[in-house]
Amino acid sequence: MDFENFTEPFTQVSELSWEELGAPMAEEEEKNHFTDGTLSKAYYLERFQLFETLSNFYLVGRDETKSYWRVLKIARTEPSELNVVEDPITYTERECAEFLRRLEEGNKYNGGLKLRTSCFGIIGFIKFLGPYYMLLITKRVEIGTICGHSVYTITGSEMIQIPNSSVLSNASLSDDENRYKKLLQVVDLKKDLFFSYSYNVMSSLQKNLCDNKAEQFPNETLFIWNEYLTREIHIKLGSTLWTVALVYGFFKQVNLSVSGQHFRVTLIARRSRYFAGTRYLKRGVNERGRVANDVETEQIVMEVVPKGYPIRISSVVQHRGSIPLFWSQDCSPFNLRPDIILSKKDPNYEATLLHFENLSRRYGKPIVILDLIKTNEVKPRESILHAEFSKAVSFLNKGWSKENAIRFLHLDLNKCLRNSGAKHALSVLCKLAKQALDLTGLFYHQVMADLHPGEEIDNGNCTLPEIPSRIGNESISQTQERNSSDDAGENPRIEPMMLQNGVLRTNCIDCIDRTNVAQYAYGLVALGRQLHSIGLPEYPEIGLDDPLAMDLMGLYETMGDTLAMQYGGSAAHNKIFCERRGQWKPATQSQELLRIVQRYLSNTYKDPEKQDAINLFLGYFLPQPGKPAIWELHSDQNHSAGMRSSSYDYQNTISFAKRSLSDGNIISQTGALQGISNIVQNPLPDISAHEPHISYCRCIPSVSCNQLLEDFTDESEVGLRCYRVNGNDHDSSHFLDLGWFSSSENSSEAAAYNRAQRVGLDIPAPPESTVKGDELTRTEADDESVIFSEKFASWVAEGGTLFR
Repeated sequence: MDFENFTEPFTQVSELSWEELGAPMAEEEEKNHFTDGTLSKAYYLERFQLFETLSNFYLVGRDETKSYWRVLKIARTEPSELNVVEDPITYTERECAEFLRRLEEGNKYNGGLKLRTSCFGIIGFIKFLGPYYMLLITKRVEIGTICGHSVYTITGSEMIQIPNSSVLSNASLSDDENRYKKLLQVVDLKKDLFFSYSYNVMSSLQKNLCDNKAEQFPNETLFIWNEYLTREIHIKLGSTLWTVALVYGFFKQVNLSVSGQHFRVTLIARRSRYFAGTRYLKRGVNERGRVANDVETEQIVMEVVPKGYPIRISSVVQHRGSIPLFWSQDCSPFNLRPDIILSKKDPNYEATLLHFENLSRRYGKPIVILDLIKTNEVKPRESILHAEFSKAVSFLNKGWSKENAIRFLHLDLNKCLRNSGAKHALSVLCKLAKQALDLTGLFYHQVMADLHPGEEIDNGNCTLPEIPSRIGNESISQTQERNSSDDAGENPRIEPMMLQNGVLRTNCIDCIDRTNVAQYAYGLVALGRQLHSIGLPEYPEIGLDDPLAMDLMGLYETMGDTLAMQYGGSAAHNKIFCERRGQWKPATQSQELLRIVQRYLSNTYKDPEKQDAINLFLGYFLPQPGKPAIWELHSDQNHSAGMRSSSYDYQNTISFAKRSLSDGNIISQTGALQGISNIVQNPLPDISAHEPHISYCRCIPSVSCNQLLEDFTDESEVGLRCYRVNGNDHDSSHFLDLGWFSSSENSSEAAAYNRAQRVGLDIPAPPESTVKGDELTRTEADDESVIFSEKFASWVAEGGTLFR
C-alpha cells in the first residue's frame, strides 16, 4: 500500500498554538505500540484513507506529521445495524503499512483490499429505512486561522452505503429510501459549514481560553450541527477522534492595518441546532426555551506580529434570536404578508424564562435586549409583539435582583430611518451599543512569545462568574491597572485578562435585516475598544466615515446576506448599507424588489422541503417502516422540533390554527399539533404546556420621566422615551424606548394604498388618519414611480397568487 499518495499538502500550524484551545484529541496511553519508544502527549487525525473488503471497511487515519496512525473497522455484513470497532493500537507508518499488507493477503481470494476514497474526516452516519450510510469530507479549503489553528470549510463530500449488496434488504431499494437520500442532499454540505481539528470553533475565544477545567464545563453541542449524525459512533467508541464538529453559520477573516500596525479581524456566526429551520416555519420560542433563528456572533481582533513577539487578542460576542414568545405566521401563496399569530400564551412566561436562563448560563449577566420592532402602526402588528415582550420582561424582572435584571432597550428603527436617514440611524444604534458594551465588557488577553505549545495559561483559574469585567464606566487602561496587582505579579509574562460578562441580544421580527444593521453598529463600537486594547490608543472610537467602518460594514453585510439566505431564503435587505456606500437609489430599489420576490418564492414553495431536510439532518425526524414519511406530515410550523414526543395518534390528523381576522390580526389557535412518534426525546428541561388562547394585549406601557441613556439630551431628536411597565418603579429603570425598513416585515392599509398609487392602480384611499403624519409606513420602493406589470401591481395591492 502506498501511504504517501495524499493529494493535499499539510498546512503548518503556528508555533503559538495553545493546547487549551484544542479540540478532543488522542492522549498518550499504554496502547501506543512504537518500536522506537517515541511517544506523544496529544495528536489529531486529519488525513484518512478508506479501504474496503467484502466484509469490512477499514478507515486509516493519520496526524499531520505522519507520526501516529490509527485504524477503524466498520462491519459491512449488518443490513441495518452500525458496528464499528477502533483498533486500540497506535501504529507507526511502517507498522500500518504492514498491517494493511496482511489484510490484503488475507482477502486475496475474496476480492482483496481496495482503496475506496481519501477523505478528511467523518461527518457522521445516518439511517433511513434500510442500511446505514457514512458521510465523509472528501475536499476541504482553509478559510482562516485562530491562534495558529486552521479552520476549514467543506468543498466536497460523499455518502457511502455501508452494507455490501449481498446483505441489503428490500427497504434499501424502496422509492421512499431513495427519496430520503435525495431529501438529505437538500442540506448543502458545501455551503456555510466550517470546522477545525484542533480548535473548538463551536465555542467563543473566551470560553476556550478560560474553561481549562473540563469537569466544570460540560461539552457544549449547541452549535454542532452534525451532533446527531455522530452521536452513535461517539457512544460506541467513547471518542471523537474520527469525526469533525461542523458549525453552521458564517466565517470570514480579513487582514487590515491602521497607523502602520497590522491586525486581523475574524467574524464568526454560529447558528444553533435547536428549534432550527426556515423563516415562517420556525418562529418565536418553544416549550423548552429555544428560540428560532438563534445565532451567536463573535468578533475577534488579533494583532499580526512577527514570530517571537507577544500576541494580543480580543473578542466580543453578541446574540440574535426570535422574540421569545409563542407566536407564528402562516405562509401561503395567497398572502404576501402573513398575519402574526400570538398563540399559546403562557401567563407566567415560563418558556421565556427558560430562554433567558439559558442565555445567562451561556454568557453571564446582565442580558441586554435591543428590540427594533415598530410600535406605532395604523393596524397593530409588530406592536402586538413589542407590548407582550416588554410585559414578559417586566414580569420576569420582578423575580430577579436589580443587578441581575434584564435591560430592555427599544428603538423603532424603521421610524428613525424614515425621519433622519441612514447615518443618523446608525449613530443612534452606536450610542445604544456603547451603553450595552459598558454593561457587558469585552474579552482581552495577551500571550507572550515564550509560551510554547502545551504550556498552560495562568489566568488565575478564571471563570466567567468569578471575574466580571467592565470597560465602559472606567477606561480599559484603568481596568488593566486594577487587575495588574492580582495577575501580573503571579506571572509576569501574562498581561491582565479582561472578560465579557453578559451579552447584547438583538431582535426585530425576522432577526435578519434590521438586526444585522444593529449588530454592525455594535461591532463597530467594539472594534474601537478592541483596537485600543491591542495597542492603538488613538482608536478608542471609530467614526462612521472612517475607512475601517466601511471595511467592517462589508464584513457584516456579507454575514447578513448569508444568515438571511439560510433563514429567510434571500439576501438581506441592506438599504442602510447601500445608502452609506452611496449606491444609486434606483439600483437599490431594484435590488430590494428582487429580494422581496426571491424571499416570497422561497418561503412559499421551497421552505417546506428545506425544513424537512433540516429535521432529517438534525435527527428531529427518524424515518420508520410502516409510519408516515416526513413529507406526509404537512406543515412543520406549529410543532417544536426540539420537543419530541413518543406517542402519536395516526387516526387524528394534524389540526391547524383557525384564522379569525376580526381582532387586529391576533389569531386564536384552537388546535394544537399532536406529537409524532418519529420524533425522539432530547435531554432538555421540560416545562408544563399551557392551553392556547387569544392575547388581547393592545396598550403600549405608559411613559415615565426616567431616562437611562445620558447621551440623549433631546428627546425630540429620535423620539426617545423611557417607560414604566405595569407601574412598577423597580422595573422602569431597565426599560428604554427609542421610538427601518424591512419590506418583508411591514403591513398596513396605508402601505397598500401607497403601493397601489405608485403602480397606477385606482383603489379607495383608507381613512385620512392612516395616510398622514409620521405613522405612515414606507415601503421598499420609497417615493419614486416604478413601472410594473398589471398582474404584479394587482398582486402588490390586493394580495393573492402571483403565478397561476
